Amino acid sequence: MNPMDWFAGPSGPKPSELPALNSAQAVTRLWSVSIGAAEAFVFTPTLSGDSVYAASRSGAVTRLDARSGQAKWRVSVGKRISSGVGSDGTLAVVATDEGEVFALDAETGTVKWRARVSSEVLAAPKLTDELVLVRSADSRIFAFGAGDGKRRWVYQRAAASLIVRSPVGLSIFQGSVYAGFSGGKLAAIGLANGNLRWEATVALPKGSTELERVTDIVGDPAVQGRDVCAAAYQGRVACYDAANGNQIWTREMSTLTGVVFDARYAFVSDDKGAVHALDRSNGRSIWKQDRLAYRQLSLPLPLGSEVAAGDLQGYVHFMARESGAFLARAATDGSPIRAAPLKLPEGFLVQTQGGGLFALTLN
Repeated sequence: MNPMDWFAGPSGPKPSELPALNSAQAVTRLWSVSIGAAEAFVFTPTLSGDSVYAASRSGAVTRLDARSGQAKWRVSVGKRISSGVGSDGTLAVVATDEGEVFALDAETGTVKWRARVSSEVLAAPKLTDELVLVRSADSRIFAFGAGDGKRRWVYQRAAASLIVRSPVGLSIFQGSVYAGFSGGKLAAIGLANGNLRWEATVALPKGSTELERVTDIVGDPAVQGRDVCAAAYQGRVACYDAANGNQIWTREMSTLTGVVFDARYAFVSDDKGAVHALDRSNGRSIWKQDRLAYRQLSLPLPLGSEVAAGDLQGYVHFMARESGAFLARAATDGSPIRAAPLKLPEGFLVQTQGGGLFALTLN
């Protein structure tokens, strides 16, 4: 299943009309630039220090000032990139659909080293503790030394014959790598050695056809405090004790973008276009905003008193954190926003499939 085929075509459900907004708050565009189109891939920008790193399908990688959008450098790796950028401020790392990994000097954009993984890379690499972690689409996680690019370990498991081809990533927290896999599995892997620490089943496959039985974990697991939460397509949202994998709560829900949380709530955009706020402690519903049906929403971004999500026409929707009521709406370049919005020191950033980077803030 291709991420661009997340929803039915012309014969499928029609996206809802944009809801009318009464006394909408003003949205300020802090800056915008064009990095290049994503084509059939999803590119997520990343923030490290005072810089944003972003990439495009053409092979362009750029470092921008997070407050002004001014380019500090822009280079081409000479190959067609298939994922967003990972950076720790020392390196900026991208990968291709042929399994090539490029580590660039974050200060200059110069290629420091190259490596290879076993298949295409759809999710942005992650960097931590002198390691670069790259997840390939065939259910492998590769750990490379940040200094030399040498392989340190590989975590591998069997991939299902039919998967959701979307940017399923990983999250790192307190010495563990948390990653979801096909069949609704969530795994905690030791960062130092790649050994499995625990595994949990977020959702079990169900249905009579192979397509109905697809229950892949989607997005990056959300990790904060003692909790790690994950979401499965055609499955559930579930939270676990990050130390031992004991289940805290579970909720029936299907999503293609995952789950995110703040101090009190977990937020999910389901596959029908509704945004949900759930109590982080028990999974109880706080509110549901369903007036954006079939608008193919991105993962929401909590922003304090509001929550933002992008849609298939490049609109960014602002909802009240406590009620889900609409607060504002902003247009970008008219192309879909598939990637999760990124929090900036001031405001937040969205990257569109058309290649636009838009830094916005709600007044």
